[in-house]
Amino acid sequence: MKLQHYLGGLEGLGPITVETRVFVEEWEKRIFGIHTAMMALSPQLPLPATPSAFRTVWTWAHLRTGAEGLNPFDYFKYRYYEKWLGGISGYFIENGYITEEELEARTAEYLADPDKPLPQGGAPEIDQRVERYLAEGDSPKRDVAILPDFQEGDTVQVRNVPTLEHTRLPGFLRNHSGVVETVYPGAYGYLTDTGTDGVGAPMPVYCVRFEAKDLWPGNTEPNVTLYADLYAAYVTKPTA
Repeated sequence: MKLQHYLGGLEGLGPITVETRVFVEEWEKRIFGIHTAMMALSPQLPLPATPSAFRTVWTWAHLRTGAEGLNPFDYFKYRYYEKWLGGISGYFIENGYITEEELEARTAEYLADPDKPLPQGGAPEIDQRVERYLAEGDSPKRDVAILPDFQEGDTVQVRNVPTLEHTRLPGFLRNHSGVVETVYPGAYGYLTDTGTDGVGAPMPVYCVRFEAKDLWPGNTEPNVTLYADLYAAYVTKPTA
């Protein structure tokens, strides 16, 4: 695991940024729009076909994998949407939409002339599909019958799963015990298979309650409780 998977409770990482603006610079809005369009145009969705040349699957998980896979020094150096930009650019190169040389050349063009107009246009069917995707969303709930192993009130222990690039399990919860507060009805898949990390296929999801004093002994305020929604693959029976 990388340092960025362990952030909760760590000290010495510098001051916390309390920026409240969603977008600090104008280009960040465009990056958000590109990401949204890529998700909406992914071929696995049951939405009307469009003349878009986008032919591969892109999800939130791909975006997070790109960020979490960074060298930790780069992860903490770049701002939020700079990580998005790097992840999306890398994805386009890896999937053959553009070469690294072409991307470098186009970047140089706009750095030399920042006022150069950006490409315009596009088929209305693409806009309609993106708008429909935004309105309907993409629920992770799956129509499969899977019974949960734990019930409300059960004590569970968080596994220390082998994570490579991407995880939905915070490092500070690993090997700690908590109490199941809620068993969400149904089963929930994840956007992609995280490999040895363990999530992807539909499974139960639990809301687990932890006491902060148990997570960070001697380094928290009293009477602080933390709740975490955890996939079933991340929890097990407590060790004796």
